[in-house]
Amino acid sequence: MRVVSLLPSATEICYALGVEPVGVSDECDWPPSTEGIPSINRSRIDPDQDSVAINEQVARVEREHGGVYEIKLDALEAADPDVIVTQGVCDVCAVDTLLVEDALAQTDVDAEVVTSDVHSLGDLFADVEHLGGVLDREERAAEVVDDLRARVEAVREQTSGIDPADRPSVAVLDWLDPVMVAGHWMPEVVEAAGGTYPMADTGDRSRPREWAEIRTVDPAVLVAAPCGFGLDQTLDTRDDLTGRPGFGDLDAVESGRAYAMDGHHYVNRPGPRLVDTLEHLAGLLHPDRFDAPDADVARDLIADEPVRAEPRP
Repeated sequence: MRVVSLLPSATEICYALGVEPVGVSDECDWPPSTEGIPSINRSRIDPDQDSVAINEQVARVEREHGGVYEIKLDALEAADPDVIVTQGVCDVCAVDTLLVEDALAQTDVDAEVVTSDVHSLGDLFADVEHLGGVLDREERAAEVVDDLRARVEAVREQTSGIDPADRPSVAVLDWLDPVMVAGHWMPEVVEAAGGTYPMADTGDRSRPREWAEIRTVDPAVLVAAPCGFGLDQTLDTRDDLTGRPGFGDLDAVESGRAYAMDGHHYVNRPGPRLVDTLEHLAGLLHPDRFDAPDADVARDLIADEPVRAEPRP
């Protein structure tokens, strides 16, 4: 079966199921074996900018072209897929279903369109099972989901007995200017990791916030993980956040618990590695119980140093 995946998380699911796509999106970069697979779309923005510049680019291309992405019709026809996997969560983050359907109407490609719409861990598990059914990989999908569920449960077992007073309040930011608090799956992931998430509920969409809201909530842990930004890009553009009035007065900053995290590969990508994200966050929130994340996953936002591990009792 020939599969085109226009969503990084779906590409990771395909590989987990033992299926190598014949075409991917321009943002699909994991696992490394995706390198060399034809890209079926192009982005109209330059992603190697800070939050403000990218926001301006997005607004401009929306006005001038009606969207961030363009599907390369010749590449789609050359791939000749039986199945195209896309998404319905955010038309800025990846190619969406409507754009795919419009492209199919302009070609002779006859493909089933599968839409991913993940807003929780349960949605992720259902996505794996659904795609497994579409790709005739039901047995492998069940194995993948069983493993993911077991890892989530292992973290929950270690955090379930934590006193509510010892559960730090957390804000995960998936954009820095304007500030956006991550929604969708992140409230559930933070809760499972042993924290509280006062600014959003599981399933809520990420949305811009006034900086005053962040200061009022005053989280004990702050994680900067802009959508599409790797760790280095987040650290290079951290002034968008650290330069705000009162940033240094936040509890998370004063206590040394402000972090940068690789949002592109972990926080913003609801594929199998979302469970890795849970394990990494558990290490940030409770270093006495879990391993600290590696320096290529998360670093101290202010000092640009590896996250300090604390000895366990």
